[in-house]
Amino acid sequence: MEVERHRGWIRFALIYLAVTLGWLAVWILIAPKGFYDNFPGGSTHWVSALPPYNEHLERDFGATALGLTVLAGLAAFWMERRLIQAAAISLFAAGVPHLGYHLTTTEHYSTADNIASLTGLALNVLLPLALLYLVSDGAQGRGAARAPTPVETRPKEA
Repeated sequence: MEVERHRGWIRFALIYLAVTLGWLAVWILIAPKGFYDNFPGGSTHWVSALPPYNEHLERDFGATALGLTVLAGLAAFWMERRLIQAAAISLFAAGVPHLGYHLTTTEHYSTADNIASLTGLALNVLLPLALLYLVSDGAQGRGAARAPTPVETRPKEA
């Protein structure tokens, strides 16, 4: 299997992404207004700082996060190169516009909240890129350092 060399890191990144997205998805789908009012928790409220509340949009985001959670979870479980690539590309495609949007709303948050939220959102972009690299031919050590693939040989005819 081509992912063997970096198996632990790949699985860790996929599980991290699945757990963090899954936690959001479950919270949103069970209590969308509670998520809107209270995320990320404590005295900090990032979502409600950008009103108005819209249950439909909250639930749509929760459902999308749940789908990405399932994809990342299956990739972590099966550890198949193409599935890991599909999950990473999907997570990256979702993460870039999300991060991009939040880069335009920094005036709504304190410096500490901006650092915390943007770091988390950046991880959702950088980890999928790292996954793509780790399952790439370059990261797998192809080339001179890798043992050649056995070639089938037939006996010479007399």
